[in-house]
Amino acid sequence: MINAILPHIPERDLKPRENGVTMMMDKGLGLRETENFIEASAHLTDLVKFGFGTSMVSKNLEEKIRLYQEAGLRPYLGGTLFEAFYARNCLDDYLRLLDRLKLDLVEVSDGSIIIPHKEKCKIIKRLAKDRTVLSEVGSKDSGIIVSPFKWVSWMRAELNAGSWKVIAEGREAGNVGVFRPNGTAHTLLINHIIARIDPTKILWEAPQKNQQVWFIKLFGANVNLGNIGPNDVIPLECLRLGLRGDTFFDFLPQDYAERLRHVNDDDSLDLAEA
Repeated sequence: MINAILPHIPERDLKPRENGVTMMMDKGLGLRETENFIEASAHLTDLVKFGFGTSMVSKNLEEKIRLYQEAGLRPYLGGTLFEAFYARNCLDDYLRLLDRLKLDLVEVSDGSIIIPHKEKCKIIKRLAKDRTVLSEVGSKDSGIIVSPFKWVSWMRAELNAGSWKVIAEGREAGNVGVFRPNGTAHTLLINHIIARIDPTKILWEAPQKNQQVWFIKLFGANVNLGNIGPNDVIPLECLRLGLRGDTFFDFLPQDYAERLRHVNDDDSLDLAEA
């Protein structure tokens, strides 16, 4: 709709969409906060992850799931909770929990524990028969270095096993996985990945604004981004559309951008001379 009013706004894929997905991370919103989020941002959000193990200690979980689903969002339990069940040999109990909560989306991860990769792919294949699977690649431990070759081979194998998308680990702080400890993108690693894996099959965890800007500049408005805070969904959409200073010039025609930048330069000179 905004494109009919304001020219040179990038086209966003419509929901339900395969590309340009926004995953919001719910770390314990209350019912009223959930309702407020839905009112403000459901139209811009695709997935909702109940971060790490919060779903086990949050009140009114089933009511929250119902609210999200009625708003057209797809909620799911965080990958760390899957790992907690797996580590205790309770995978069947986990699947029964998903059935009870009526969740059709499931995350399979091994960021906190070691799961032999062939075993992980078997689990993905099993779950993909009647659920949509997101699988996460990368460790939450900054001391564990995964080679670019392994990132690619694991992502490829998990997609072949049935994952809808693979999640590139960034954690809720954005300081591990595809990011360096200071939060900047691990450029060489990411370039190695996208040269071999279709970027539309990857959901990048990018909780920090500078990380979101970096991915939008690299892939455009319809990049898949996750671990977005509830209050950051609308600001993120503004970044996607060039309606925020960080990406303001990225979607304008080159002659527009050059002319406007020159005007700013001239204004700066006038102020300096004054």
